[in-house]
Amino acid sequence: MENVDNLVIEHLKKIQAEQSSARERDAEIPRRLSQIELGIARIARDSGENYAEIIEDRHTVDKLKERIERIERRLEING
Repeated sequence: MENVDNLVIEHLKKIQAEQSSARERDAEIPRRLSQIELGIARIARDSGENYAEIIEDRHTVDKLKERIERIERRLEING
């Protein structure tokens, strides 16, 4: 009977160790998900900043086009 008790105790210890390992693994999932979410937020922020720069550049080009067109009209140059 003592051998059976020892065997049960050994199995319970193994189960506890596996549960502990599973808890550690499960605790890591939210941390990793949080890092993924932060990365996505950074990408979205950078994308928004890039888009704003593109719009600013377009406005600058439009202004330059208008100036060139005015200059051409004053100089009577057909572009």
